[in-house]
Amino acid sequence: MIYPDVVLATGAVVRAGAIVKRSVPHGAIVEGNPATIVGYVNTVHSRSHLTPLMPGRGTDPVEKTEVDGVTLHRMHVVPDLRGSLTVGEFQRQIPFTPLRYFIVFGVPSRETRGEHAHRQCHQFLVCVRGSCTVVADDGKRRVEVRLDSLDTGLYLPPMIWGVQYQYSSDAELLVFASHHYDADDYIRDYEDFLRAKAAS
Repeated sequence: MIYPDVVLATGAVVRAGAIVKRSVPHGAIVEGNPATIVGYVNTVHSRSHLTPLMPGRGTDPVEKTEVDGVTLHRMHVVPDLRGSLTVGEFQRQIPFTPLRYFIVFGVPSRETRGEHAHRQCHQFLVCVRGSCTVVADDGKRRVEVRLDSLDTGLYLPPMIWGVQYQYSSDAELLVFASHHYDADDYIRDYEDFLRAKAAS
């Protein structure tokens, strides 16, 4: 059942028995009563559990995903009986120097965040508490990454459509951004995003 004035975007999938009371974004899969997003079509799942990068180990701290430019980063972990810490250095583990940060928290589990791309801004995401799922989309390929460890970060370059969903009740998502807030840097409509990608 689909309520009046609900918009199903291109590529959206409504599973049998769903009661859809709110509009469904591009490529989202919804089910249940009320319908909630449970996934995205044509999405490759990437590993989010990278081996922690311990001091002195020579393992590669960066893992490419199926979407060009989107990478998972292992941050250094320093264990100590007094309490462990994890650390990342900008322009080393984190590929830019930020001008801004924000923290997303208190998101009800059925809600999505993001659903936009940036023209110039780079972002680096770390779930410092709880967990959430991030979808990164370059207009041709889409990858889904579960962030649930504070020693793992996800890098999103400009012109990547990003969505976060499946927030745990205690989730706190820390986001570093390379630019100050600028409303004109956002692309908030997926079809506009695809046109901008085709023109670039």
